[in-house]
Amino acid sequence: MSDNIHPTAIIHPDANLAIDVRVGAYAYVGAQVTLGAGTVVHHHATVDGFTTMGAENEIHPYAYVGGKTHDLKFQGGTPGITIGDKNVFREYVTVHTATDDGDHTLIGSNNHFLAYSHVAHDCQIGNGLVMSAHAALGGHVVVEDCVNVGWGAGVHQFCRIGQHAMVGAASKLVQDLLPFMIADGNPAMVRTLNKVGMERNGFSHDDIELTRLVYRTFYRQGFNKRQACRHLKESPEGHYPIVKEIIAFADKSERGLA
Repeated sequence: MSDNIHPTAIIHPDANLAIDVRVGAYAYVGAQVTLGAGTVVHHHATVDGFTTMGAENEIHPYAYVGGKTHDLKFQGGTPGITIGDKNVFREYVTVHTATDDGDHTLIGSNNHFLAYSHVAHDCQIGNGLVMSAHAALGGHVVVEDCVNVGWGAGVHQFCRIGQHAMVGAASKLVQDLLPFMIADGNPAMVRTLNKVGMERNGFSHDDIELTRLVYRTFYRQGFNKRQACRHLKESPEGHYPIVKEIIAFADKSERGLA
């Protein structure tokens, strides 16, 4: 047995582990699991199901990545999870496989899932998510890059969260959240743009002011979604990339906007 594998760990012989993967005491790695270089599975953690991880992921004690979907429509087969690089799954985090045979829950890279947070079946998560303790994403939720989800927040199934958006602590998000916005409350409502988040991620003053214009158009001028999109498309600012991106997100919304 490798010096990187604790003698009490249970590693299925069919699991595929890079040579430098470390597995702690009493951890479990299932038969259909692939773990990339530099990944660490701490003591008492579990990686199971048809789960493929890239490099340098870290699974903390008592986390469970690869659990069977909660969806009662599950019909069998091998739905799975595909995970990128350098993700951190803290204590008691749960991540579930997709529901339909051949489908995958998708997680990108450089995400942080804090203690007791939950990612349900068929979610699609980009890069740079920070998901605070006790937060939960329902099935089929889509999260774009560089999002923050606060402590204890719940995101309803099939919702979409745009890039650089933030969901406040203890909120209940039941509709789509536009990129660069902050939503808070139960049900969550958009309160303002994520100015601090944009500044920290290097957006220019001009981009922030354009986003402020979009915020006012959607949330301060009495327009419905269709009217706000049309107004922005016809405005002088409508050709700017950041404005076009937010409009495109809104145009695709099926649940409506928070």
